Amino acid sequence: MAKALPTTDTRTSVELIRRRKGNIPLVCLTAYTYPVARLLDPHVDLLLVGDSVAMVLHGHEATLGASIEMMIAHGQAVMRGSARACVVVDMPAGTYEESPAQAVRSAQRIVAETGCQAVKLEGGIDMAGQIAAIVAAGIPVMGHIGLLPQSVEKDGGYRIKGRTDENVAALIADALAVEEAGAFSVVIEGTMEAVAADITRRIAIPTIGIGASRDCDGQILVIDDMVGLTVDRVPKFVKEYADLRGVIAEAAQRYASEVRNRTFPGPANVFSAPKDPSDTNGGDKS
Repeated sequence: MAKALPTTDTRTSVELIRRRKGNIPLVCLTAYTYPVARLLDPHVDLLLVGDSVAMVLHGHEATLGASIEMMIAHGQAVMRGSARACVVVDMPAGTYEESPAQAVRSAQRIVAETGCQAVKLEGGIDMAGQIAAIVAAGIPVMGHIGLLPQSVEKDGGYRIKGRTDENVAALIADALAVEEAGAFSVVIEGTMEAVAADITRRIAIPTIGIGASRDCDGQILVIDDMVGLTVDRVPKFVKEYADLRGVIAEAAQRYASEVRNRTFPGPANVFSAPKDPSDTNGGDKS
């Protein structure tokens, strides 16, 4: 049975993330499972249990398929698998938009049931009240502006932000509102490079880019995109650092061939009667 990593006092805190503004760029990735969290934990500053899990692991067409129960279950797994990274859990659609009171209740439940360091929610000026209320309740908040996956149906699809003067002004206002409300950092997604860079210079909290600018204070990618495991369309802003699609497909093909040819399981993979009665290991000499 998998065991949680030992709790330590070396986990990256929200305050340490905040102090990285304008310093060494923050390394962030999504994580949804215990083994992936264990593999990523030594290399990243922050692990985001993103509502992208609804698409990546559960096959939904959009992040709107995520529930608070889903986010808590995956948040618990990532917390068990990490000891160093700051862990942030997404608040799924429908759990915070109604009112600041609803937002606080949802954030408190997520933190209480996962032990994560912070929550993340989407929105700028329109969600400033929710951010401020959650922060006032003692829970750190990561903001999210620009392209908002939870709002793609309302926006008519995945549309890059910052192409018009009006939209640029709205993005800057959103960033300032998120900062003023007390968020410790903000994700900028799917935004024109120059606009994301300008926002990064304007605000005093770290910006985390995804499809934004190298001038952001950190970068984040969905782990499945980064390791080449995405089986559908790979976004333009993604760089694949591995090809796990090919590795898994080849392994499955070899396994299927050996099963059909009866070469697996082989002698090393089965238990036979011991030749020596004193042998209590079932013939396994490994």
